[in-house]
Amino acid sequence: MNVEKFREVIKQREETDDEWDYGVEQCWKKEIEILTEDIDSTIKFLQTACTADEYSWISEIIDDVAMETKSSELVEEYKKLMERFPEECEKYNIAGSIKNAEAVLEKEDIDEEENRKFS
Repeated sequence: MNVEKFREVIKQREETDDEWDYGVEQCWKKEIEILTEDIDSTIKFLQTACTADEYSWISEIIDDVAMETKSSELVEEYKKLMERFPEECEKYNIAGSIKNAEAVLEKEDIDEEENRKFS
C-alpha cells in the first residue's frame, strides 16, 4: 500500500466539498484502489500507521473495500481500531460502517454457497 499516495488522496477528500458528488466519488475511487491493491500491507497500515483522521475517512468506503477484497481479516483489523479511536467511532458512526462491511462479506459468503449448490 502506498501510504504517501493514500494520504494525498485523503487530503484531496478533506478539501472536496461534500456537495460535489463527482469530486467525492473520484476520491473514494482512488482510496479504494490504494487500499485494495495489497491487502497485507493495508492490514499492516491499519495496525501500525493509521491515524484517527484516516480511520474516520476510511469509514466512508470500508464496505466498498470489503466488497472488492472479500477480506474478513482486513475488516477485522479495521474493527479493532474502534478501541484506539473511540471518539471517531462515536462521532462518525463507524460501528454502522463496520456492520455494512460485515454484511457485504456475509452476502458474498451466502452467494458463494448458493453458487456451489447449483454447480
